[in-house]
Amino acid sequence: MLLSKISSLKTAASFASNTIRNMSNIPKNRLEGKVAVVTASTEGIGYAIARRLAQEGAKVILSSRKQNNVDSAVSKLTAEGLNVTGIVCHVAKAEDRKKVFNEADKLGGLDILVSNAAVNPTTGPVLDCDESVWDKIFEINVKAAFLLAKEGVPLIRKRGGGSIVFISSIAGFHPMPLLGAYSVSKTALLGLTKAAATDLACENITVNCIAPGVVKTKFAEYLTGNEAVSDHALTMIPMNRFGVPEDISGIVAFLASEDARYITGETIIAAGGMSSRL
Repeated sequence: MLLSKISSLKTAASFASNTIRNMSNIPKNRLEGKVAVVTASTEGIGYAIARRLAQEGAKVILSSRKQNNVDSAVSKLTAEGLNVTGIVCHVAKAEDRKKVFNEADKLGGLDILVSNAAVNPTTGPVLDCDESVWDKIFEINVKAAFLLAKEGVPLIRKRGGGSIVFISSIAGFHPMPLLGAYSVSKTALLGLTKAAATDLACENITVNCIAPGVVKTKFAEYLTGNEAVSDHALTMIPMNRFGVPEDISGIVAFLASEDARYITGETIIAAGGMSSRL
């Protein structure tokens, strides 16, 4: 067990070092002139996505439910010389979504929409979930994602096309016993991706999805922060390490670029080899 843990730590440390070293290889102009909206983007995966899109030349609008989180994230990224702005947005509130898209309109329109916001206020088997909690999970994880796409598409049409990316989860393919309702909500995004992609394909608008595995973020601390739980979780990951937000951000940048112009309706699983069959 000890040798296994030491090996895992070495693997993680080596990967982190390589990630930092390879940052210089990020394309600088692949998204030049594009405007992007990324929800729930002041920390974790969303922050990494916003940062990567900006590093590749996009003007990025960050958002979060709390003004201080928005201010902090914008400050960090502008200090790096990146072109970002921020706005408070609770994705379940129509007036907040409208403000985000109005901000995009001021910047010239909308080319890239990344729906990343999600909640998981409970744990346990799916049929043990309270109705009120079920409604909350689906309001944020599914309904808000649908509404963001619905309300963002008119702006994307004005630009002659663009990209929508939904952030799902490996749990959408392989439901986790303690994440019952959350898992179902993430499965729903796979269907939303397919349906919307079919509808928008002829308009030069791609719709794709990413299903991350266990990524080291505040959201996943219950899996990565507890030694006993994390040791068990690692046994299910052939790469023998948890993901980092940058593992996801580069995939989003690819899907939003011309390199992915012939890809739509697909879900890319980024989970270190975890089982991912429905």
